[in-house]
Amino acid sequence: MRFHFYLLLLSLLFACKTPVPLAIVSDLAESGISKAEAKAMKQLITTEYQHELARKKTKEWKNLELSFGEYTMPFTYKKFGKEPDNGYPLYISMHGGGGTTAEVNDQQYKNQQRLYDATMKDMAGIYLTPRAPTNSWNLWHQSHIDELFNQLIQLAIIKESIDPNRVYLLGYSAGGDGVYQLAPRMADRFAAAAMMAGHPNDASPLSLRNLPFALQVGAEDASYNRNTVAAAWGQQLDALQKNDAEGYQHLVKIHAKKGHWMDLEDAIALPWMAKHVRNPIPEKLVWMQGGTAHQQFYWLGMPDSLSSRRRPILAEYKRESNTIYITDNYAAVLYVYLDDRMLDLDKEVTLISDGRQIFKGMVYRKPEYIRETLANKGDPNLAFYARLTIKTTQTVSP
Repeated sequence: MRFHFYLLLLSLLFACKTPVPLAIVSDLAESGISKAEAKAMKQLITTEYQHELARKKTKEWKNLELSFGEYTMPFTYKKFGKEPDNGYPLYISMHGGGGTTAEVNDQQYKNQQRLYDATMKDMAGIYLTPRAPTNSWNLWHQSHIDELFNQLIQLAIIKESIDPNRVYLLGYSAGGDGVYQLAPRMADRFAAAAMMAGHPNDASPLSLRNLPFALQVGAEDASYNRNTVAAAWGQQLDALQKNDAEGYQHLVKIHAKKGHWMDLEDAIALPWMAKHVRNPIPEKLVWMQGGTAHQQFYWLGMPDSLSSRRRPILAEYKRESNTIYITDNYAAVLYVYLDDRMLDLDKEVTLISDGRQIFKGMVYRKPEYIRETLANKGDPNLAFYARLTIKTTQTVSP
């Protein structure tokens, strides 16, 4: 009976094309809702969320200029090829420049817009070039970029029906610096990433476990040791993949006799990226917080104030045994988000931390967790039905 009520709400929603107040679906039974009810609720909550986001941001999208706080990010985009059945792939391409004048960065922005036209003409996709909101040396990895890109991806899904599992990140020079930084900390948003002629600064590759990563520099690009640092990163990725054969896919190319400009030989990264599709629920996670803390990473989460860069959090789930394994965790509070794509939530779930079973029982689907995770990322594929909370690595509350 309850499920039919939810379906009635959905039918009313789509019939009148106006949002149903979320208060109607706020607090449900303590025991949670069924799988079918959760699916219907997720559709309802997602439609409401996207409707509200579009209402707030339609003018900005139309004007090709997104805002967040005091920052404004212009952008432009163009389409190539025939739209695939699941929607266009999206390529977010970051320009070079950095700590220089606005005029120089404007020129780099214009150059990036057409840089890979010859490659994209043989592909299908939306090629989108943002203009960095500042002219600082770290213009692509300051904290406001994460939220602006979060908005950008969400609105592209709504306005251009892009495939949310085929969003790609690339950048050249200072844009390559941004890829080094943003790809690990936003790995759950992208299907692949490509770094061209940049420098990682203090970034770590550990969180790239589920994000294919292309890395290219000129062999003679010695400024800031870009060539030697890129080679060292390639060696790190080799070692990580050797110890984890199903993770850390990568392409490393040090172009002989090339300096900072690689004569577009780096364009090979675009068709390489296009082969990859994001899995939003990978069975194994390595989460190392970057320069900007995130509340959620795939199916793990934590309060912002508890993030640390001391070491990664390691987690895995096994559907065949309905078990979650946390093998390394520093967080005083760690959220484990779940749904029926991962485990059978109609059966007891086991959670093992540091080799000890700390929970075995039913985990309940609730609309509040769908709303929470949708608000975190705005991505239906990263919205989950249920949550377990691990406190001080030892106790669990459903």
